[in-house]
Amino acid sequence: MKAIQVKVPGGTEALQFVDIPVPQAQSNEAVVKIAVAGVNFIDVYQREGRYKVALPFVAGQEGTGVVTDVGAEVKSVRTGDRVAWTGIQGSYAEYVAAPADRLVLVPAGVSDHQAAAIMLQGMTAHYLVCSTFALKAGDTALVHAAAGGVGLVLVQLAHNIGARVIGTVSTEEKARLGREAGADEIILYTQRDFETETRRLTDGKGVDVVYDSVGKTTFEKSLNVLRPRGMMVLFGGSSGPVPPFDPLALTSKGSLFLTRPSLTHYVATRKELENRADALFGMIAAKKLKLRLEHVYPLGEVQRAHCDLEGRKTTGKLLLVP
Repeated sequence: MKAIQVKVPGGTEALQFVDIPVPQAQSNEAVVKIAVAGVNFIDVYQREGRYKVALPFVAGQEGTGVVTDVGAEVKSVRTGDRVAWTGIQGSYAEYVAAPADRLVLVPAGVSDHQAAAIMLQGMTAHYLVCSTFALKAGDTALVHAAAGGVGLVLVQLAHNIGARVIGTVSTEEKARLGREAGADEIILYTQRDFETETRRLTDGKGVDVVYDSVGKTTFEKSLNVLRPRGMMVLFGGSSGPVPPFDPLALTSKGSLFLTRPSLTHYVATRKELENRADALFGMIAAKKLKLRLEHVYPLGEVQRAHCDLEGRKTTGKLLLVP
């Protein structure tokens, strides 16, 4: 089968288009013929070596497809089921062998492209607004990269809850997308200082929570715009890792909370995984959640997909088709 393999960490050239054997199902696994795979920043971090993975490895962690074989102990899925997943290594390929209990069934009202697009970014947005800092009506949230893949879903979920959403973006086009998703205020950080603007928009009181996937370039100012006992939710680092800092700063800035969550710990059980996926699939089918499928690339153009993602040339979701 065709697959994208990384033998040595590095730039996009590390993504090699190779032929490898089709995986075989172990007793607790299902083999899935992949229809669509999602492209995410975690794939970049693994490719670079920032997140360690045993070499060589097939890249990609998210997708959707049809089960073609199951192991002897598998009860949760059957051959022919349409399934989706995230956090399963080897998704940039024609087939993947996956732990069956990490696969979720895709309902008829959700397309392959939608299912592949929502698993990582959608469930990330879901746990951020429903669990990490459980937004309620009247809360104010600052969302960085509000027109990104997670950002556009997060803004919609927060808006539907009734929270006030302030989003940061880099261009007028992304500002338009953020407003369409439900952001109450948009700050073009390329034109205005987001710390100053956020303070102005909140009459100096600060926001209840900051959802920050950017990291290095936004972290310090994000702490500065939180109200006393507000929460800084750092869930990514597209601009680079945050430098070490003294936790005493959290005290001096108002007894703030800081968390660095991961989706893994918010879908730790099958029930939680299914509940989050079902909630999102239901909103998609009911047209209460809109997905922006920015670009679909052939599997062989994975290097271009990574370049576009890292260059912040895109909004919404990038997908690969084997």
